[in-house]
Amino acid sequence: MDLRTYTRQYTQKDNRIAALSYFGTFAVYFASLYLAIAHVNLWIVMIPAGIVHAVSAVRLYVLQHDCGHHSLFETRAQNEWAGHGLSPFTFAPFEVMKQNHNLHHSGVGNLEHRESGEIHTMTLREWNAAGFWQRLQYRLYRNPFILVPLGALFTYFIRYRWPKNTTRFGVGGVLAHNLAVLAWVGLIFALSGWTGLGVYLGFSFLGGMLGVFLVYLQHNFEDTYWDRRPDLDPQIAALQGSSALDFGWFFDLAVACITLHDIHHFNARIPSYRLRACHYNLPPEYAPRRIRFPEALAALRLKLWDEDARRLVPFPGRRGPVRDQGPRAAAG
Repeated sequence: MDLRTYTRQYTQKDNRIAALSYFGTFAVYFASLYLAIAHVNLWIVMIPAGIVHAVSAVRLYVLQHDCGHHSLFETRAQNEWAGHGLSPFTFAPFEVMKQNHNLHHSGVGNLEHRESGEIHTMTLREWNAAGFWQRLQYRLYRNPFILVPLGALFTYFIRYRWPKNTTRFGVGGVLAHNLAVLAWVGLIFALSGWTGLGVYLGFSFLGGMLGVFLVYLQHNFEDTYWDRRPDLDPQIAALQGSSALDFGWFFDLAVACITLHDIHHFNARIPSYRLRACHYNLPPEYAPRRIRFPEALAALRLKLWDEDARRLVPFPGRRGPVRDQGPRAAAG
């Protein structure tokens, strides 16, 4: 069966499942936040509750991403309203982020449009031609101890207050979003003071770091795919240039299957609640290569795209991960 035809079987949306996913995640989000704040002096409760809250915040972000593709609920209007409703809790203004993400989908794997990606990647040739200060800047940027924590702090708390392309896709929406975020944070402060606000922001930061880590892994792994037009193949870019993470069924559930990014890029109309079934029932000829956690951590050492070797490599002089596995099958 043609892969495009196969994935269409999983594009059916169901408002019952969508509502359970949407409101169920909100229930976990609010309940875990309450427990963390109410038991701030009882670490055995506060820490686990806060971690659950951080993960649920990531899940809300993924559901907002689904709404941007109009793939969560059955109608466009339902997805739009749901996406805006998620916005104050994800720190991401819905309309602008939706449009930016669509640009990302259209430019995935395209070396000539890397500005549409979330994580900037230099080629090995660009690195060899770069001067000292440009190399230093890029080394610092790609250092995981900077990229993950400072990336989360900058992206979610600062950059999303005025995302790129705001003037193009909606200044009013971004300003309204920022007021909603301020109102939500103000409510937490009014109900629980500085202590509660500190707990909330601290675990929001933890969720942001998890989000940045997952975003990094979506397109940064050894045998990912980059090319230039006219040789760029969008189907191969979607499948081979996007990762499939194998961190277990429960982790997939916790983050609404954003881990299965290859199939999502191939067909963005598949709801998150059908991605796992679609991915794990793929015909044998399309057998995807799944990345387990040790390899995911090793991928943080990969910094540059080698256009000749067609793989992501560490900085020159550093030994990268060695594997003896064949490439993923191309789309039919």
